[in-house]
Amino acid sequence: MSVIVQALDTNGVKTADVALDEAVFGAVAPSHLLHDVVRMQLANRRQGTASTRTRSEVRGGGKKPWKQKGTGRARAGTRRSPLWRGGGTVFGPKPRSYGYVVPRQVRAAALRAALSEKVRAGQFMVVDSLSLEEPSTKAFKALLERLGVQGRALLVTDQARQDDAVVKSCRNLPHLTLVPTQGLNVYDILRHDTLVMTKDAVSAVEEAWRP
Repeated sequence: MSVIVQALDTNGVKTADVALDEAVFGAVAPSHLLHDVVRMQLANRRQGTASTRTRSEVRGGGKKPWKQKGTGRARAGTRRSPLWRGGGTVFGPKPRSYGYVVPRQVRAAALRAALSEKVRAGQFMVVDSLSLEEPSTKAFKALLERLGVQGRALLVTDQARQDDAVVKSCRNLPHLTLVPTQGLNVYDILRHDTLVMTKDAVSAVEEAWRP
């Protein structure tokens, strides 16, 4: 079984029908799998560099502030106490990794489900190729307008055939994200309005993620 979509050339003209593998572009998976994978991706992107000083790391406090008895004040042994202004922090954050990994089968099922949802929602587009003679943001923006791409768009190209001029032309378009097939992920698919893939990218994704 296959899912049929129409491919476009760089002028937005329909060229031919493309048969998508239903195992990759027609899959269904529980929504919690998408949630689990997106949480993993966002956790792995966290820097984890937040840090606070404990009472042993705060400067000063070597001398007892006042004698133990006879002053009418509460007992105090150091100015580094967490109770004092400028003292140490109790149970504060320390540099650590927030990353974790879900099973590859779960990641694969979630990716197939995300791709399939874009196809079912009519937010998926296949183009013959994406290429420019020279880097030009204006020219590439005009190309997207001819294709009818609106809003935030994720462009997926085959790593082996990625056009350097296209890569440079995308940099100044904040609503656009260009990734090779090896960098395709659930989070980027879900957060963009339109998914645009070249024919070569479609073939590479089907080969890599076919169950």
